[in-house]
Amino acid sequence: MVALARKTLIHLVGWSFILLGIVGLFLPILQGILFLLIGLLVLSKEAKWAKDLLHRIEKRYPTQYQKMHEFNEQLKKRIRSFLTK
Repeated sequence: MVALARKTLIHLVGWSFILLGIVGLFLPILQGILFLLIGLLVLSKEAKWAKDLLHRIEKRYPTQYQKMHEFNEQLKKRIRSFLTK
């Protein structure tokens, strides 16, 4: 039951970021690419296609991938500190 809830939450958050990214591609206010990449990072925990796509992005754009990975780690730390308060 907990595993199903975790999987559902991962898919919900991941697809929400991807939808924000798609909207952000057309609106100058949102950073569309950033939200798309965050959505892929979240979905890569459960979806093989997202993990494969991230590996292709890593090979093609290593510098940007590293920045995305660092941003993801900072985000994880902030969420953990927020949840422990």
